Amino acid sequence: MTIHPIKALSDNYIWIIEKGTESIVVDPGEAEGVLEYLKENERSLTAILLTHKHDDHTAGVNKLIVSYPGTSVYGPEETDNFNTKTLKDGDTFELLGETFEVFITAGHTDGHISLLTRQALFCGDALFSGGCGRVFTGDYQAQFAALQKFKQLNDDVNVYAGHEYTEKNLKFAESIESDNQTIKEALEGVKDLRKDGKPTLPSTIGKEKGINLLLKAETLNEFIELRNARDNF
Repeated sequence: MTIHPIKALSDNYIWIIEKGTESIVVDPGEAEGVLEYLKENERSLTAILLTHKHDDHTAGVNKLIVSYPGTSVYGPEETDNFNTKTLKDGDTFELLGETFEVFITAGHTDGHISLLTRQALFCGDALFSGGCGRVFTGDYQAQFAALQKFKQLNDDVNVYAGHEYTEKNLKFAESIESDNQTIKEALEGVKDLRKDGKPTLPSTIGKEKGINLLLKAETLNEFIELRNARDNF
């Protein structure tokens, strides 16, 4: 199994999971880059996985289905408008011989889910490198609970988030913990990657435990304070 990023929109990543000539697409916010990649690399499309309902993660679904009829779409109940095979917290399913575990990671949307297979976590907007998604629902408890779930994963789990927000997230972290050498070093590494046009993802759970202040928050109140400060940064 290999995982390839497709850059989309202004700062999204669409993830393509590959095994042999078959592919799974995660959160296609647009179709063009995916279609081009599949054609150039002679890949078929087996399934589309969705973490939540926002257009920048779903707008390419219908066009992909037109090009690859019969493609299955999996996602939470909030994506049922795509004739989705509905996934709920605690579900498991198999694709391309890989077992995927589903868990609810709400807060950004009411039904946001994350998907774990082997050591790969597809977390949409529930977790970013150095941060997490805005709590559009207002349910900070749900988002905080999601972060606690991520903390329980093995440190070597790779984090495949939906956006390239790492540099700004780490600039925020540095503004809060200006003497934190781990954050400073991570930020310099990220600047070098971005200067060369390279993705800062995937990260790992272990790395995030050291640099992600929102993930490190020990109480709900601490999380809310940090999330509000990040919103205004």
